[in-house]
This record gives sequence, C-alpha cells and structure tokens, in this order.
Amino acid sequence: MRIDSWICAVRLAKTRSLGAGACKGGHVRVNGQNVKPSYTVRVGDEVRVRQEGWERVVIVKRLIRKRVGAPVAAQCYVDNSPPPPPRQFVGAPAGIRDRGTGRPTKRDRREMERLRGLTDSAAAARNSRSEGDGPREHGSQPRGPQEHGPRER
Repeated sequence: MRIDSWICAVRLAKTRSLGAGACKGGHVRVNGQNVKPSYTVRVGDEVRVRQEGWERVVIVKRLIRKRVGAPVAAQCYVDNSPPPPPRQFVGAPAGIRDRGTGRPTKRDRREMERLRGLTDSAAAARNSRSEGDGPREHGSQPRGPQEHGPRER
C-alpha cells in the first residue's frame, strides 16, 4: 500500500495530496529513510511524520485503504510520539477593544500604538509639531487680528 494513502487513511494527513506533499517535502520517513509518496508501506514499519513543529512516530499495525474514523484509525498503528510541545499563550491581542465601547480617545489610541510597538514617521511628525520644537507647515501659523480685516460691529 502507498505511504501517502496510508497516512491519509489513518488521519496523519487530512488528504492524500497533503500526504504526498509531505513525502515530497521530506517530512515523512519510513525506517529512518525519506520516502516518495509511492513507497510501499508494510506492517511493522516505523513511520515518522513531521507536523507543525513536532514529529509523530508510529509503528504500522494494520493496513487500511479507506479513510476511517479516528477511533478505528488509532487501532491501525502504535503511537510512540513524544508529547507535543506546550502551546505558548499569546494573551489578548493588543488594541482589540470590547464591542460597544465606542471610538478610542487620543489617549487610548496612543496606548494601543505603544502596545503594538508602532512608531511610524507620521506619528513622530505629529508629536513633534504638537510639542513646538520643529518647524510648522506652511499656513499653520496662527493668524493675528490684523490679517482678518476690519471688524464689523
């Protein structure tokens, strides 16, 4: 039986084409050797499939052709895999606000930018203009009363 079909049938891969891609990419080893998708697997072979950062190590107990449910598939191999690596807790994403809280204030926006690590040039330019240490843009000087013309009474 083909290795790509078997790893699909016992639910080590979602589809046969993904199983074949894993074989072509060097992620499937049988008895310590990289194999092609057409490799014939036999009972007693040790199959190693590398998935998402960890490796599944199984020994073939039974060959099946069709994809079956998870309880039946688990009876077709002996799983000698090490435990998967612990998942890292990411926490709440920075800048996600509760529904219904409305538009963020300027203080909230700056806090979100700080948490995200955003320091874009536009924000830096905005901050430098508001602090008064840099040159102002043309037309942004405050006008005095003499520039408005005569006052009407």
